[in-house]
Amino acid sequence: MLQTSHHPMLNVAIKAARAAGAIINRASLDLEALRINTKSPNDFVTEVDHAAEGVIIETLLGAYPDHGILAEESGRTHGAKHSEYVWIIDPLDGTTNFIHGLPMYCVSIALAHRGVVQQAVVYDPTRNDLFYATKGRGAFLNDRRLRVSKRTRMSDALIGTGFPFRRGDNFKRYVKMFEDVMQVCAGLRRPGAAALDLCYVAAGYYDAFFETGLQPWDVAAGSLIIAEAGGLVGNFTGEADFLHQREVVAGNPKIYAQLVTMLSPYTRVIKEEDVAAAPATAPAAGAAPAPAVAKKRVAVRIKRDEQGDDAPV
Repeated sequence: MLQTSHHPMLNVAIKAARAAGAIINRASLDLEALRINTKSPNDFVTEVDHAAEGVIIETLLGAYPDHGILAEESGRTHGAKHSEYVWIIDPLDGTTNFIHGLPMYCVSIALAHRGVVQQAVVYDPTRNDLFYATKGRGAFLNDRRLRVSKRTRMSDALIGTGFPFRRGDNFKRYVKMFEDVMQVCAGLRRPGAAALDLCYVAAGYYDAFFETGLQPWDVAAGSLIIAEAGGLVGNFTGEADFLHQREVVAGNPKIYAQLVTMLSPYTRVIKEEDVAAAPATAPAAGAAPAPAVAKKRVAVRIKRDEQGDDAPV
């Protein structure tokens, strides 16, 4: 099934993503010339991140000056502060790979309306691969409709993940979780760009993905692309509140369910008292402040309500 016409807002996001990709590709040809700053140990930002983010924001606000922006490098310093529409941007997901010349990185752009992601684009500039989705209209790679994989057994499943690497991450807890999953699945992969990993679930390259410590801009676009490809996304306890909780599980429905069962003991649900002390960017996508601990709205049910299982393939 071909995607015949795009939503106008999606078109603007695609234009912004391609413009950022052009900047990234140009810079990749001369990595020696790159200026790199360290935000914190193992957390790099380059002038390319800033230039790519600049062109994305300029493109989006040029078309929609009254929209809000939540971007990795500049936070909320651009755009309308209280708009119902918020663009959630990661200009270069996989900066560490990029700095090393490892061709696994991407641009991620999502548009949320009242906290619900409506448009999503993830662009891989090294392969010229464009993953995109509009809520209710399916997910696509270039012009090909995406569906999650059909594997049902964990022993056949290829699972993507990421490792925590910043101070304050509970490394021992992670290694234990890693050990549990590694022993029951067919293989574990860690390429290092979460937004792209989520698209790989949507495309069926992976059967599932999990990671902790992610920010809204890492998962906003990929989560819609997965949902529109028939997959499920949630936090480690299977609730839909993953944007707030810095932990995400995604997969085809069967493998997702098995993974949630395995990972739920490792959850660190944000407690109500923590929310009071949380930084201003904690609510995902400028949503109305969600209750700190989401009601048991299980992701499976949400997906059926929002998308319908009989969407055309």
